[in-house]
Amino acid sequence: MSSVQETNGISAKGSDNRPHLLYLVHRIPFPPNKGDKVRSYHLLKFLAQHYRVHLGTFVDYADDWQYVPALNEFCESVCAERIQPLMARALSLRGLVSGEALSLPFYRNRRMARWIRETLNKQRIVRAVVFSSPMAQYLEGEIAARSVVDFVDVDSAKWTRYAEDRSGAMAWLYRREGERLAAFERSVARRAAASVLVSEAEAALFHKVAPESISDIHAIGNGVNAELFSPQHVLESPYAKDELPVVFTGAMDYWPNIDAVCAFADEVWPGILARWPAARFYIVGMNPSEAVLALAQRAGISVTGTVPDVRPWLRHARVVVAPLRVARGVQNKILEAMAMGRPVVASATCAVGIKARHDEELVVADSAEEWSAAVTSLLADGMRAEQVGQRARERILADYSWEAHLQQFKVLIEAGCARAV
Repeated sequence: MSSVQETNGISAKGSDNRPHLLYLVHRIPFPPNKGDKVRSYHLLKFLAQHYRVHLGTFVDYADDWQYVPALNEFCESVCAERIQPLMARALSLRGLVSGEALSLPFYRNRRMARWIRETLNKQRIVRAVVFSSPMAQYLEGEIAARSVVDFVDVDSAKWTRYAEDRSGAMAWLYRREGERLAAFERSVARRAAASVLVSEAEAALFHKVAPESISDIHAIGNGVNAELFSPQHVLESPYAKDELPVVFTGAMDYWPNIDAVCAFADEVWPGILARWPAARFYIVGMNPSEAVLALAQRAGISVTGTVPDVRPWLRHARVVVAPLRVARGVQNKILEAMAMGRPVVASATCAVGIKARHDEELVVADSAEEWSAAVTSLLADGMRAEQVGQRARERILADYSWEAHLQQFKVLIEAGCARAV
């Protein structure tokens, strides 16, 4: 299934004298209901204010196909191609024959490639933004050299880390993907005008992947809509009055999230529940896997699945947790909870990319003992929990505006456009 749409543009766009720009995104940037889509959506909104955006993207969930028309609000034209994940995974195994990273054939599509070529030629586009490294395979020559590539995270490092938790053939396959994807990331950075990572820590890690491109590697952090995610909204509590809700939010078909809640349920939650029988661990997010659904059979654990609005679940949480053991970049789930004025306990892996004072604006824990102590302390001391939440929101207001962060993209885009090839 594919869709190509044209529009003259409406309210979300800027003036008609905007230059054309190609924006390639590996997953439809709407609705902004999971980590990467939050960033790609806000970047799309920003770009549409300054450029006539031509968007090439993929739809990997059937339910998301209904949102393709909404992209017309921001874009001059849209090419959306359907990805069948199971089929795409099977086809990606061609990379074992070609010697490339499997992520590349996963996102390879002839109709997408043809639309990109035709759009570049028709509109004489000299500006391009790529979101997620596999989409960079569609650009070559001058447009590749003038492109800004938002890697977001160092995906190759993620695959290498996955290999540590596997054995046998899967460990080999993940290590291979990490190695081959790192080689591709390095080649993309060498060609592009600028490479963007979501945090200084990710940028420093990418320096090791692409050392010859160090002067063109930049960190542009995530933001949060502090007006939308605000404790000032009147939101009805979804919890029972006598509960002490401890909440995790995220897409629950994403392996690092699955691993996080399962480990938390196994290693931390029994101790918390023994001390606080009224506590209940809520896992809030779309597409819960079988392993996550099974957790709902345990004492004091609920799995919600998709909810229409995550904000009530955050607003009325006693504690929000982010116990990810495998995480790259900045976790939007943490920023949103902080913006809602809630106390957050996060793993050190999650906290690395977030500018916040530990134990004052964000509580950090690593071992099961540290996690249990941190959560139970906040449950026991409601005044401290509220103070941590208030300071967290103040930090968001001071340092996490989307507009301020994304302005850096325009500087890099225009510098890339002026780049001599």
